[in-house]
Amino acid sequence: MSKVYVIHENSEWTVHLTKRLEELGVPYEEWHLDEGTLDLSTEPPEGVFYSRMSASSHTRDHRFAAEFTVQVLAWLEAHGRTVLNGTSALNLEVSKVLQYLKLNKYGVKTPKTIAAVGKQNIIKAAESFAGQSFITKHNRAGKGLGVQLFHSIESLKTYVEGPTFEEPVDGITLIQEYIKSPESYITRCEFIGGNFVYAVKVDTSGGFELCPADVCQIGDLFCPVGEEVEEKPKFQIIEGFEDEILDKYKEVLSSNGIQVAGIEFIRNSEGEIFTYDINTNTNYNSDAEAKAGKYGMLELASYLKKILEEKYTKTTTA
Repeated sequence: MSKVYVIHENSEWTVHLTKRLEELGVPYEEWHLDEGTLDLSTEPPEGVFYSRMSASSHTRDHRFAAEFTVQVLAWLEAHGRTVLNGTSALNLEVSKVLQYLKLNKYGVKTPKTIAAVGKQNIIKAAESFAGQSFITKHNRAGKGLGVQLFHSIESLKTYVEGPTFEEPVDGITLIQEYIKSPESYITRCEFIGGNFVYAVKVDTSGGFELCPADVCQIGDLFCPVGEEVEEKPKFQIIEGFEDEILDKYKEVLSSNGIQVAGIEFIRNSEGEIFTYDINTNTNYNSDAEAKAGKYGMLELASYLKKILEEKYTKTTTA
């Protein structure tokens, strides 16, 4: 029997999807690719293969999960299997440099960014931002890896030459102009099957950790006795969000074979949009979804069911 194969390396992020697949009666199998073997003389099973491999997999002691997954996805594609978020998607997932190049190709504005390898080159690159604030981040990131805000070259030198410097797993540090939001929030647009599902407003006043998954949240949004604090929740789904940027995002996703993704942007004080992240291992925040009555993993499971049925369970009449 054909089924959906969910390729990943983090069960905590995947259980929400598999629960929805079970609710809908979708046959599935998990491929946890933190390690394994790949026999090139064999053919893959029939089915729909959906990759949720993450750029931050190395932070969970799955150092070569992404590299191994690229080979597995290439094997699946070589045999003509239906692969969602395949090799081209994973290549973008693990490189913000590639993300920005693809976004720029379709007229999507990104913050000024310089990629640097080597501590002295990081400092040298930052000199072009003299007089303005800038941030550092890892090229292969996820979960806000390596994101630090600096207001001077001297403070950067102290960090880079000090014991708290985080070496990127691929050796590439990005130095990027700091886009300040007047209301301290970013917007994340979710797409499933290449279609826009909803936008979520993310409060950034508490820091740069922007992962919407419940297990990623920093601190508590509620007081110990259970009463909601006066501040707004960290994640809020925006009702009726519309913007011309969505059409450009759809073009970027379609041209790069990405079916499922979350794309993040920030507006400056003039209202200009700067896009800075394409996350092909997208997660959803349960609190925000419950309040809005919209459920990303249910949408995703329904989409996977639809693709599976289209490929393997439709019958034709004579």
